[in-house]
Amino acid sequence: MVQSLNTKVDLVMDGNSHMGLTDYGKIMVGDKGFEFYDDRNVKNFIQIPWTEVNRVVVSVMFKGRWIPRYGFQTKKNGTFTFSSKDPKKVLRAIRVYVKPEHIVRSLTFFDVIKRAFSGKGRKNDNYLK
Repeated sequence: MVQSLNTKVDLVMDGNSHMGLTDYGKIMVGDKGFEFYDDRNVKNFIQIPWTEVNRVVVSVMFKGRWIPRYGFQTKKNGTFTFSSKDPKKVLRAIRVYVKPEHIVRSLTFFDVIKRAFSGKGRKNDNYLK
C-alpha cells in the first residue's frame, strides 16, 4: 500500500495523468504535495512535493473559460501533465502552496508559430544569413 505525503488533504477529485498513455484516477492536493493515484493499478501513482515544484504550466483556452490541462515542472524530474473534472478548483487549491508568480500560461499554437517567424527565443540567428 502506498503512503501519502500529505497530513492534511484540501481537495480530492477525479482526474487524468497524461504520462504516456492516459491513466484515470484521483487527484489529491494537500499540505505536503500533489498526488495522483490510478484507479486500476495500485502501483501506478505520482507524488510531487511542493518543495520540488518549479512552475505550474496551465493551458488556457477561450480567455480562461476552458482549461484542458495543467502540468508541473519539477526541479529534477521534468514535467508531469494532468487534467481534472474541475481544473479551476484544483488550481485554486494549488495556489495556496505555490506562489502565483510560478503559475504561468503555456504558449498557444499561434504563439509558437509567431515565435518561429519573429526570431524571438532563438539561440542562433546565423543560419538565416
